[in-house]
Amino acid sequence: MKVVTTEKSQVLGVKIARALDLEIVDTRFSRFPDGELYLRTGDLDGETIIVGSVTDTDSLVQLLLLIDACEQSKNTLVLPYMGYARQDKKFHQGEPISARAIARVLSPGVGQIICVNIHEESVLDHFQIPALNISLAPSLGEYIAAMPLSDPLILAPDAGASVFAAAVAQVGGWDCDELQKTRISGEEVRITPKTIDAAGREVVIVDDIISTGGTLATAASMLYAQGAAGVHAACVHGVFTGGAYTRLRHAGVKSIAASDTIEGGASLISAAACIASALNHT
Repeated sequence: MKVVTTEKSQVLGVKIARALDLEIVDTRFSRFPDGELYLRTGDLDGETIIVGSVTDTDSLVQLLLLIDACEQSKNTLVLPYMGYARQDKKFHQGEPISARAIARVLSPGVGQIICVNIHEESVLDHFQIPALNISLAPSLGEYIAAMPLSDPLILAPDAGASVFAAAVAQVGGWDCDELQKTRISGEEVRITPKTIDAAGREVVIVDDIISTGGTLATAASMLYAQGAAGVHAACVHGVFTGGAYTRLRHAGVKSIAASDTIEGGASLISAAACIASALNHT
């Protein structure tokens, strides 16, 4: 068994290979003059673990090419981040169910798929092969435990993330709450923890994904106004689109940590151990 990765998941792929004591395949990536993608793998084995996040259109095409290149192997696909997963239903007439479309094209040539904190568990049903979703909540909890924080308050940004936040908080036995919006007037909204006062507390807002960071930045400013001693952010998937990282730091967020499902400067938490454990049990 060997591990092969797409271009944007190289670091995570190497970590997974090391965790499993497997060989990483030397794969070369380039483009043709017309812009089309090209890749060529080194020697493969009878079984292959393919690691590739879908972060944009090029990464999707590259992943499809890589799966096709591994056609002689028994393949397991590790999909750390699945772009398009948030379009999991038709919100307006004429729209595609993008999550379904991506799941359908990734299924052929693969025996099973492992996802990491996919947006909705129901998306797994669109894959035409066995699909497993694993959570990095314990990994985020371990990261927070190593931070120089005394009795942090773990906050979910909304009710939808409350189960994830509770799983993070369970690692350290910390207080956990969720943020709620209260409309003061037609133009004014107040964001506060639902039940626990943040005054004097170090707060860590946790979620599966940080995309634009707009709500989180607003929440951070309001938490400081309510007397919070510090505001931090941690997530699984750090998309940070439209200048989100700088927006959060400008709002006073002291530290921002994401995992390496999307590799970047904020990737301070690795999904490798959790993925390796899942692979060992499948």
